Amino acid sequence: MIDGGDFDGAKAYKDSKVCNMLTMQEFHRRYHEETGITFASLYPGCIATTGLFREHIPLFRTLFPPFQKYITKGYVSEDEAGKRLAQVVSDPSLTKSGVYWSWNKASASFENQLSQEASDVEKARKVWEVSEKLVGLA
Repeated sequence: MIDGGDFDGAKAYKDSKVCNMLTMQEFHRRYHEETGITFASLYPGCIATTGLFREHIPLFRTLFPPFQKYITKGYVSEDEAGKRLAQVVSDPSLTKSGVYWSWNKASASFENQLSQEASDVEKARKVWEVSEKLVGLA
């Protein structure tokens, strides 16, 4: 775990999502202005039927997908999540760099606010430097 604790699947997902956003922000800071390349991250929605919840109790795994689908209306199929990823790559209206894209319940994209942790410039720099070391670039 990023904080040194025991493995927890849900926390690992959250940590990896924050690291993804930090890395995107650092790519944007380092390269967008000079290259014009767009850097973005996205939350396609809750894909409740994947193995992401495999460590939860069976009752949760059974009830969570219909809860997301019929109660919160936050459920997104794997196919829809893929379409949203393709949209970020190809839709001319989603070319703003340094953005975290999300979708509302009407499936309209919008620029989501990054959390304070995911906006931490110093933390983004540290994640970048650790990544460089891990892949042998530093």
